[in-house]
Formats: sequence, structure tokens, C-alpha cells
Amino acid sequence: METEKQHRQYFKVLTIAGSDSGGGAGIQADLKTMSAMGCYGMSVITALTAQNTVGVTGIHAVPPAFVAEQMDAVFTDIGTDAVKIGMLYSAQLIEVVAERLKRHGAANIVLDPVMIAQSGDKLLQDDAIQAIAKHLMPLADVATPNLPEAEVLLERRIENLNDMQSAATALADFGSRSILIKGGHLAQNKSTDLLYLAAEKRMVILDAPRIASRNNHGTGCTLSSAIAACLARGDDLETAVRKAKSYIENAIKAGARYRLGHGHGPVHHFFEYW
Repeated sequence: METEKQHRQYFKVLTIAGSDSGGGAGIQADLKTMSAMGCYGMSVITALTAQNTVGVTGIHAVPPAFVAEQMDAVFTDIGTDAVKIGMLYSAQLIEVVAERLKRHGAANIVLDPVMIAQSGDKLLQDDAIQAIAKHLMPLADVATPNLPEAEVLLERRIENLNDMQSAATALADFGSRSILIKGGHLAQNKSTDLLYLAAEKRMVILDAPRIASRNNHGTGCTLSSAIAACLARGDDLETAVRKAKSYIENAIKAGARYRLGHGHGPVHHFFEYW
């Protein structure tokens, strides 16, 4: 009979996010990413969306008490090595998630402040924006807003790298230990992200080639989940971000060869396997 010592352990990552019925973003993209990167993925679903490659036609929020119940079920039995937070939809949901994360002593928290879908559809209520800053950013090891999300959180325009650097320090004032601003929306021929490590007061510029592809649905969900997976496997934050950037770059490249639906298709999460 096997003893407890002989049992292998999974690297365990929990995603707290909304479901994408089209499979390209949200919970579905998170679990695919975590699996591709060698982790055991678990999920707490905060909202159901009727969604495809063209847009979001409906959102049904999960009652906050049931979100808390899902979190309790995972933390009290399985536990986590990292947590990724995505779409939370309402201030009430955000407050419940923050309370449970603190109660269970969650570590390696990656916050992707999802606000707008790739199609342009809004994914959270207005009162949720300040709740993200107040309740979740102080818990996050890294927050990963794209430029539009950073602009909404700070209520100011971000138009170049200097603006990104200023924005990163301002976002860190909300309490996150580091900030990754994704610069894909900048009008330039490369994709420039900026990682700010607040404790070291150090900026890391991460350039990557801009890949021509209509299949960019779920890129933010995928990147943040990849970071969480690397943290769960023991990488330090800068290493985790660099590995996650490499993963999403390859996933976009591989996904560009496919056609799915009539709008923005997904990246190819399993490019290493098929």
C-alpha cells in the first residue's frame, strides 16, 4: 500500500471569474492555460455569460453567498498555491471575494481587473470599479490591467511609455505589491508591457513583437492565468511574468492559423501539444 509520502502533489491554481460560453476567455481560458502549464485548475464561477466570438448578449451574476460557498469548498479541502481573479461584475461580489481570500489566507494572488470584453461589451457594473481598487488591489501580488482598464481605475489618459510608468506607480498606491500594465493598445509596431515591482521601486519593460491576428479573444485572461500558474510552480514574480509573456506570444502565434466563429477567435492554449 502506498504511504502518504509516496503521493505526488499537484501545483494548484484557483480561478475566480466569469464563464465564457464561447470558451475563449474567462473560466474556460483560465483552466486551459493552467492545464497547459502543468497545474491543477479549480474554479469559482462569479457570473455566467452568453458570449461568443462576436459579443456578449447576456450576463447572469451568481449570488454572492454562493460564490463564497464555492470558495469555502475549495479552500477548506484542496487549498491553493495561487489564485487568479477575473470578472467579478458587482461591488457586492468583490467584497465577498476579498473577505474570503483574507479569511482563508490566500497567497500568490493575480488580479486581472476585467472590465470590458474584446468585443467592447461591458462586463461589470459602475460601482464595481472603485470596489476593485479598495478591496482587491491591496490583496494582490500583481494586478494586470490593460491600458483602458488602467485609465478607468486612474481616471486619466495613458498614451505612451512615460504615461505607463506614471500610471504604474499610481496604481501601486492602491496596495498591490506589483503592477503589470499591458500596453497592447498603444499605437506602435510592437507590444510593450510594463512591470512595476513596488517594493524595489523597479520598472521592467517587456517588449514583444506585435502579431497580426484577429484571434485575440481571452488574451488577458490567459496571461494572468499563466502568471498564476508560474507562481504556483515556485517562480518569482518577474520570472513568472516573463514566462507567461512567452506563453501568450506563442499561443497567439499558433491561434492565428485557425478560424473559429465570425469575430475575435481564441488563442491556441495547447500549442505545445497539438
